[in-house]
Amino acid sequence: MTLRVAMVGCGYFGQFHLNAWARLPEVTLVGIVESSEARRAELANLHPEVETFPDIITLMAEGAVDLLDVTTPPATHDAIIRPLLGEIKTIICQKPFCKDLAEAEALSRDADASGTLLIVHENFRFMPWYRKIADLIEAGTLGTIRQAHFKLRPGDGGGKDAYLARQPYFRDMKQFLIHETGIHWIDTFRYLFGEPSAAYADIWRTNPIIAGEDSGLLILTFGEDMRVTFDGNRTLDHAADNPRLTMGEFWVEGSEATITLDGFGTLNLRKRRENNTQPIPYDLNDTDFGGDCVFLFQRHVVDHLLQDDALETKATDYVKNIRIEHAVYRSADEGRRIALENRHQTSATKGH
Repeated sequence: MTLRVAMVGCGYFGQFHLNAWARLPEVTLVGIVESSEARRAELANLHPEVETFPDIITLMAEGAVDLLDVTTPPATHDAIIRPLLGEIKTIICQKPFCKDLAEAEALSRDADASGTLLIVHENFRFMPWYRKIADLIEAGTLGTIRQAHFKLRPGDGGGKDAYLARQPYFRDMKQFLIHETGIHWIDTFRYLFGEPSAAYADIWRTNPIIAGEDSGLLILTFGEDMRVTFDGNRTLDHAADNPRLTMGEFWVEGSEATITLDGFGTLNLRKRRENNTQPIPYDLNDTDFGGDCVFLFQRHVVDHLLQDDALETKATDYVKNIRIEHAVYRSADEGRRIALENRHQTSATKGH
């Protein structure tokens, strides 16, 4: 069976979506919807093999669409997706998902009621190093997980030209570090460790030319005796040939062993009471973005649709990330630890 896939929007990150769909043999990309005539002309020149359309109605008049991939800004999500509920069987929506929590909850709930499968395009958990770490956690290699720490250091947020070359809209986001970037690790931590029970955050702005915060510390509580830290500063960098490969460094510490991830995508294991580390082999394809995680996510969705494999990041589950995000900002505003509602599955095991 071949899936007929269409895209709405194809900006900077949408190019990675487009490249990934083109590599999936079970997919026929039937068109891209772009409201801008200039952008349609640009896409037609870059990708003459894919037809462009000014709106979704015109696209759908050309034939049925099995899957719609929406890569437009959050404020447009509800207006694009809601009229298509019940009309298109599967819709993927880029993150940040919707303009706010209330809209995300309502849209995900209404999608379920309509019979449309709504999935959020959250690809960081599909980065191959996190999939390997999850396998090792599930295998018991680390013993009981006690602490984990991710240090975000992409080094792209300093100076007066910060973000202009790639994603200039970052500069105007009133909530930035957690809403746009940290949400990826909130989701990844849930994937690796289950559901957190509390959050504490301190966030601030280092580069004054942007509207939102670009630096911060977030502590998530898992169970009674486990803590996970997100330490982000977009103005600082880390050792890496490509600082956007891993975007930082990660430590997962267990009762029996510790895993480290560096900026080159290298995983190492150190067993308890030993001084030497050993490399952890795994498959890493450094294509497009983040170890080819966009392709791996889209491969995962296709496998679910065609082979009924288990599905991750369904919108009704992804909303939990946004609830945690809201608690993080509340914690920073109020200067206190915030209890979370998502308290089931708090053991340090793989969250899927």
